[in-house]
Amino acid sequence: MQLPGLWLLLSFGCAASLSPSCLSAQFRRPGDFILGGLFPFGKDTVNLTARSEPTLLLCERLFMDGLIWALGMRFTIDQINNSSSLLPGITLGYDMYDTCFEPLVALQPSLLFLTRNGTTGIGVLCNYTEYQPRVTAVIGPHQSDLCLVTAKLFSSFLIPQVSYGASSETLSNTELYPSFYRTVPSDKNLAEAVVLLLNQFGWNWVATVGSDDEYGRGAQSLFLSMAGTNNICIAFEGLIPTDLAEPSARKQLEDTVRAINSTKVNVVVLFAYSLPAQALLEHSIRMGLGKKVWIGTEAWILSSITASIPNVQSIGTVLGFVMRTGTVPGFQEYVAELFSSVAQEEFCRRSKELSRLMNPEVLDTHCQQCDQVTLRDIWATLSVTTVQPVHVAVYSVAQALHRALGCTTKSCPKTAIKSWQLLHFMNTLPFEVTGQSFRFDQSHSTNTGYKLIFWAWRDGSLTHLPVGDYDQTLYIRRTQIQFHTTDKKEPTSECFRRCETGQFRRIKGFNLCCYDCTDCSENTFWSSTDSTGCSPCPQHQWAPARSTRCYDRTERFLFWDSALAVTLVTIMALTALLICGTALLFLKHLQSPLVQVSGGGRSLFTLLMLLLQSLSCCLYVGRPSAVLCSLQQLSYAFCLNGCFSTFVPKALEITLLTEFPRRAPRLLQWVTHGWAWLLVAASLLIQALLSFCHLRLGPDFLVADYKSLPSEVLLVCGTQSWTAFALLHGYNSCLAFACFLCTFMVQTPAKRYNVARGITFATLIFFVIWIFFLVIFATLRTVLRPVTQICTILATTLGILASYFVPKCYILVFRPDLNTGDFCQNPGEEEPEEVSR
Repeated sequence: MQLPGLWLLLSFGCAASLSPSCLSAQFRRPGDFILGGLFPFGKDTVNLTARSEPTLLLCERLFMDGLIWALGMRFTIDQINNSSSLLPGITLGYDMYDTCFEPLVALQPSLLFLTRNGTTGIGVLCNYTEYQPRVTAVIGPHQSDLCLVTAKLFSSFLIPQVSYGASSETLSNTELYPSFYRTVPSDKNLAEAVVLLLNQFGWNWVATVGSDDEYGRGAQSLFLSMAGTNNICIAFEGLIPTDLAEPSARKQLEDTVRAINSTKVNVVVLFAYSLPAQALLEHSIRMGLGKKVWIGTEAWILSSITASIPNVQSIGTVLGFVMRTGTVPGFQEYVAELFSSVAQEEFCRRSKELSRLMNPEVLDTHCQQCDQVTLRDIWATLSVTTVQPVHVAVYSVAQALHRALGCTTKSCPKTAIKSWQLLHFMNTLPFEVTGQSFRFDQSHSTNTGYKLIFWAWRDGSLTHLPVGDYDQTLYIRRTQIQFHTTDKKEPTSECFRRCETGQFRRIKGFNLCCYDCTDCSENTFWSSTDSTGCSPCPQHQWAPARSTRCYDRTERFLFWDSALAVTLVTIMALTALLICGTALLFLKHLQSPLVQVSGGGRSLFTLLMLLLQSLSCCLYVGRPSAVLCSLQQLSYAFCLNGCFSTFVPKALEITLLTEFPRRAPRLLQWVTHGWAWLLVAASLLIQALLSFCHLRLGPDFLVADYKSLPSEVLLVCGTQSWTAFALLHGYNSCLAFACFLCTFMVQTPAKRYNVARGITFATLIFFVIWIFFLVIFATLRTVLRPVTQICTILATTLGILASYFVPKCYILVFRPDLNTGDFCQNPGEEEPEEVSR
């Protein structure tokens, strides 16, 4: 059945083309408001030197798609014109043109749409507010490449343009394209769906190929940016030519197949239109590329051309996302009735009448290819080609026009409406089409979601089996997908093995998928499978190596029941018993010459201070606190001062007798008897003042050390101010040094007890112990720090006891015959007889 009569109804003809390889077709119909339409009718746009049979089939398919979309626009306009509630009393007309898939060809009718209504010229004005172009709005074109050219043009005049197929994310920029709309989701939604699909199957090592056009480049770029943030690594990314007539096209395709093969990936993501996708798949089969999982898009997944490639089943598993659309009720019946009406005489008569109304400047040639289309040719394509986006696009303009005119369900006022006045209503208000609600989002798109399609081969025939849905989240019916593997399960596609529990990925080089699995160190834990590092534990927690969680730290200090503490407390108790025994012995022989020459009652006070000093070791055992920390150094310093303060009068007495014998009788009264006790009290008072300064400047404080021990928190007393520490203990060091200077050079006659020697050795032992103590105390940060302090206290106590008191105890117990006035004299004292001689 030939269609010149049908397209006469549409005022069909062929205008001069910008490209000799395509026919530019125009379809016109008058009305109160004209909608411009841009559709791909150009069957001859693919200009190859040697066309294969599939290529010719593709050309036919492209032509059929454009024809069906144009019929969809006419059907929708007829439906609106026959409606009693939408634009009542208003008729819509249309002015359709062939884009021939060429930007320059699409530009020619676009300029015509911009001409002032009723003329063929575009007015050059400063203000286009009252400018009335030839069309009220534009439907189309289908491809992103063409929309990028036309959208800027129409946006300059703020003419609404609604595409039914352009998905490029670039067109979402409403600042550059304020009047561009589309009834399909953008490629951003598609890229998100593909990333979710890869993540659900655990495919993180993939190749991606795009056609070298706006759609392929844009979609691939979006996918690459999202893949990087979702731990998906790209083994290969490449572009394939869209113009297969180029001499280098074959080599580019072969290089792409070789590159995919070298990566050893099992998943290939393909963003391309039908013809480039067909060429890539043909070369993959011819070059023996192994079976892969091919993830496609609507641009080629539903194409009968790619499905008809010889031996296409050998490429592996094909999954793809197609836009979720509904059917347009009555459209197929409308097309069938339209074809059957061509043979009627009334139809031909009306077509001739309408053809005389067309502008001869626009229609000057006839489209020869349209005469060969029959209902039989187009019927198979009707069930595949999606018409709903065109249907929704026309309705979006009609609904905006209805609201802009202020129409009711009964009538519409006959007023002029400028194109830019429709934008507000398209931006803000939802509209309903066949019971389904639509609304343009902030990027002027309608996101209806996607269906996941699986190529299911049954008895050699292909079925597009829906196996999932995407609408912000992805749901997959995995049991319906039979992969090309032996067990029909999904193949793996990973760069390396997955890291084990407690290991993280250490990236090697620049590729995110090239990594080593490294164990998490102590006090870090592994948080997720795809983590590129281990997370540190909070300060109060710890974790062993390769841990997946953190544990609370236990407190560590010198416990009372620890073996070390028991040993030290035992030594402390023995020291205390030894001191008590010495004190009892001295008390028993208090009036003996030996005890009197050793200081008499002051010796008992020294032993009391040594006893308290040894008992102060208990302050270092058990859980420390701020109070205990401040008492530790004070108790030690005060007790030690009580000991050395009793040595000072005896040391001064010895010095006076040995170094100043002539003045000694006058001065001895200041360092003996009651004055000696006054010196002791003054020394203790000074030490008390220094202790107060220590508390004011910075006493020792409780430190929770989380770094010294791997799994415990060490509770120790820390030094807040070393200046305060020096003041507290420096005074005792000065007393000890003064005693040492007063006694270390004293010579004792034969058969006399050397009182000075005990003081010398006691102070010397003190200095030796404190040299080791300061070095260890300043650097040690473990539980042994309180042990060091206890050992220092006990060593100092035992050193003074052994050097000063034990020799006297030996004489009192084992050599009482030496406890006489002659033997126990201060150095420098002589008998009167010897003096007279």
